[in-house]
Amino acid sequence: MVSLMQGRLPINQDVLLMQKGMLVRKVRSKSWKKLRYFRLQDDGMTVWHARQAGGKAKPSFSISDVETVREGHESELLRSLAEEFPLEQGFTIVFHGRRSNLDLVANSVEEAQIWMQGLQHLVDFVTSMDQKERLDQYHDWFQRGDKNQDGRMSFPEVQRLLHLMNVEMDQEYALQLFQAADTSQSGTLEGEEFVEFYKALTKRPEVEEVFENFSADGQKLTLLEFVDFLREEQKEGERASDLALELIDRYEPSDSGKRARGKVQMRHVLSLDGFLSYLCSKDGDVFNPACLPIYQDMTQPPNHYYINSSHNTYLVGDQLCGQSSVEGYIRALKRGVPLCGGGYMDGPSGEPIVYHGHTLTSRIPFKDVVATVAQYAFQTSDYPVILSLENHCTWEQQQVMRASSDRDLGGALAEHKPWTGCCPLSCPRPEVGALFPEPGAGVLNWREKQEARPELEAQFESEPQELSPRSKDKKKTRWVVMCPPFCTPICCQIMVQAPKSKPIMCPSSSALVVYLKAVSFHSFTHSREHYRFYETSSFSETKAKSLIKEAGNAFVQHNAWQLSRELWNAGCQMVAMNVQTAGLEMDICDGLFRQNGGCGYVLKPDFLRDIQSSFHPERPISPFKAQTLLIQVISGQQLPKEDMTKERSIVDPLVRVEIFGVRPDTTRQETSYVENNGFNPYWGQTLCFRVLVPELALLRFVVNDYNWKTRHDFIGQYTLPWTCMQQGYRHIHLLSKDGTSLHPASIFVHICIREGLEGDES
Repeated sequence: MVSLMQGRLPINQDVLLMQKGMLVRKVRSKSWKKLRYFRLQDDGMTVWHARQAGGKAKPSFSISDVETVREGHESELLRSLAEEFPLEQGFTIVFHGRRSNLDLVANSVEEAQIWMQGLQHLVDFVTSMDQKERLDQYHDWFQRGDKNQDGRMSFPEVQRLLHLMNVEMDQEYALQLFQAADTSQSGTLEGEEFVEFYKALTKRPEVEEVFENFSADGQKLTLLEFVDFLREEQKEGERASDLALELIDRYEPSDSGKRARGKVQMRHVLSLDGFLSYLCSKDGDVFNPACLPIYQDMTQPPNHYYINSSHNTYLVGDQLCGQSSVEGYIRALKRGVPLCGGGYMDGPSGEPIVYHGHTLTSRIPFKDVVATVAQYAFQTSDYPVILSLENHCTWEQQQVMRASSDRDLGGALAEHKPWTGCCPLSCPRPEVGALFPEPGAGVLNWREKQEARPELEAQFESEPQELSPRSKDKKKTRWVVMCPPFCTPICCQIMVQAPKSKPIMCPSSSALVVYLKAVSFHSFTHSREHYRFYETSSFSETKAKSLIKEAGNAFVQHNAWQLSRELWNAGCQMVAMNVQTAGLEMDICDGLFRQNGGCGYVLKPDFLRDIQSSFHPERPISPFKAQTLLIQVISGQQLPKEDMTKERSIVDPLVRVEIFGVRPDTTRQETSYVENNGFNPYWGQTLCFRVLVPELALLRFVVNDYNWKTRHDFIGQYTLPWTCMQQGYRHIHLLSKDGTSLHPASIFVHICIREGLEGDES
């Protein structure tokens, strides 16, 4: 069985050396640096470690957990130990999600290169695996079930494996499957025998039933039969005919079933295997693949978009005593979060630091932050990055901050105001011209052309406004926007918050204030009469909820022309999220911003962009079209255990569907639980939801392990916007509490959306 996996891996000398094992130094801090023996297992997919060669080993990580491998000089921790260990011998393993990085130091540059190149080779291989390879998990299960590692599996080992697989199976039935697969009658399963046993375990009778409902002979779907399925069940409409041809070519494993031009006719059929491959693919996913790339109009002003925002981005732990690290900025920017925030204070030796004041959190130099932002700002998205600088620095260290920004961010800082003539009604759109044209082009600079814009200059040089209700201490915040070499459609800029007393402001830092100036909120009437589009207000959660009840429609109209921060349902563009903290709030945030290329900007519904909108979040009425959602929760596939160390523990899964939107739409329903089966549980239950404002609704599918004594244990979840949901038979591929893939865990559902409100639950 080992050879099955090894045969799929391209021959690589680095990988072979990794399988022999190597002694490296594991580094957790300046004081914790210990030698460990790391070895890539024979399956080529997992790395174990021990205190010494030949010692008791335990799993360290799986290749599928690794996002990338970085060189030593890119690690804060390894840079701090440069005098002790050469940076060329160090490397960092970066994992998906919020798992901490693993810093390692090899005994030589050559050994470091072996692990860096070998790991990246394996990561690239896993990333390139096709859908069928991802579905075929038999090699992984064989490795886990073959307890004595002799390359064959006895029936007692199979019984143990079934518990590892999270399924309680009748012993007699399990023995029947075992004997049917043991074609050599050796009393053990080897190679292809185990593959056949695994396929028998993973049969999908519920998928076969759907297949047979549309197949005349029960063996295949003809082109016309598949078109009928796509049109009637999957709601693909007029494109069903062309789509059917594409899907058969993409997922049918048999060459005879694919497009083959003969002398008489072309043959297009889809087998059961091809049908299952389609349903498990991105085309059969609950999330509409058309919503994955940039698909929205990106030429509108920034107040028309939701903007993914991070609060205290530098923290990678809790808010009171967690670690501060530039890794927080790296993770946020790589997730497509364009708005990153942090507090900045005077540091030792004249160098400003990033620090959460009045807490036990650690501190990092400001210069490291801007260098990191310069490196990672546009790796995920080409759209502007906004830096929120909560500035507590003295005049002198503000100058140092400006110098660091100029040195590392350079021309990417959006410092010019690209308008001339009268006051603009919105931020410039791309058709107006790039913010940063070629050198020598005429760009009106605010400070250089003061006389041309006296009324606007006065706005920016007026007395400082008092703090927003969200802020309790006297502080000033500066929002800096970085743009790519040529300005992209959305161009927000810098915001300043200041205490009532006159602050000591460094002119070079103040010069960066362009579009988003923070102003205190008094009333919606006051804002209309006194504020401009480039100013913004923040609300406390309590204040925002109060406003949405007292003047919900006025709140919506306000957010159609000015940016604000707190509630999405009222049209607020920004909600400050603790990106480093996994949980319900981040599941919802990730779900919303999963669309539109993951760029961090999502276009608000049209009724939240209209300054004359009649929409009221608390009392949504016509013309907003209500819909009824029917979700049949059919089955689950290979659900993981919460505690994999408990071999004989088997989950009792249930599915809960939650809807988050305007208050009348926010609700939840759940199925009953299936006892002792996490491998292939079947529910077959239908849940019914009536939603007034589907454009603002997000759905969260949660799988829990039923526990009658305490609250249910979390297994996995997936969240997506209503507007990105596909109808028909769909798979929902579950994510962990950390937001990483739980592949191959999924649930199989049927989704139907009907216009208008219907009766009670089916």
